[in-house]
Amino acid sequence: MMEWLLPLFGFLISIAAALTGVGGGIFIVPLLSLLYDFKPEVAIGTSLATIIITSIASTANYMKQKRVYVKAGLVLACATAPGGYLGAAITAVPMVKMWLGVFFGVFLILVAFQMVYRALRTKPVKASVTVDPAFERGLLEDRRRMLWGLFLSFFGGIASGLLGIGGGVVLVPVMCYALNFPIYFSIPTSMFIMIFTSIFGVANHLQQGNVNTLYAVYLGLGSVVGAQVGAYISRKLSSRSLSFVFAAMLVIASINMILKNLHYI
Repeated sequence: MMEWLLPLFGFLISIAAALTGVGGGIFIVPLLSLLYDFKPEVAIGTSLATIIITSIASTANYMKQKRVYVKAGLVLACATAPGGYLGAAITAVPMVKMWLGVFFGVFLILVAFQMVYRALRTKPVKASVTVDPAFERGLLEDRRRMLWGLFLSFFGGIASGLLGIGGGVVLVPVMCYALNFPIYFSIPTSMFIMIFTSIFGVANHLQQGNVNTLYAVYLGLGSVVGAQVGAYISRKLSSRSLSFVFAAMLVIASINMILKNLHYI
């Protein structure tokens, strides 16, 4: 049933995913649920499987641009990965899933408005050429800040496994506000972390039989190309423009979460 359209959908969705670091699940889950009549839990599991491909493809491009804080990303992945596994397990508890989804939705709307407000008050800057090793070293040595980042990142992992969204909608704000990452580097580092988060989430969904591997591969074929386009466009935007684009994606994701978990869509 229109499987031939999946690579095209994957291409278009992954452009937005790589550009903003959100993973693309905010579009994939409704797409599979509404157009292909997937059960919600199967749509979520298949979305996470697709996000693994999108994350790897976009991270490869961001690595070439030297915009990924690898060491910090690996540390944060230690929190998001188990969170992703736990979030996937929670999908088996409908009432908990519903209220957590609504909570995340409301929270992210507030984050979106805060991001726009902050972007309007700061001078837009162009991307740096490479990551700053001194910034990463100082961050890793700041135990209090890293512990706070790990704590918040764990909830980003839960959101990923629970809702199939990849976790970037939480990770990017965590890195920007709690860890003082410039958005030019929080988005690429989020995509890097998402590789591990999604793998752990998919592992649980596979155990529950919630992954349609064939559809994930079809979507992934398009996402490999689209992720390169999104990463390229990201490099051309100012920090303010990136903040506006990300905030818009947050609002879309939030509304989607709230309506879906209240069973309006």
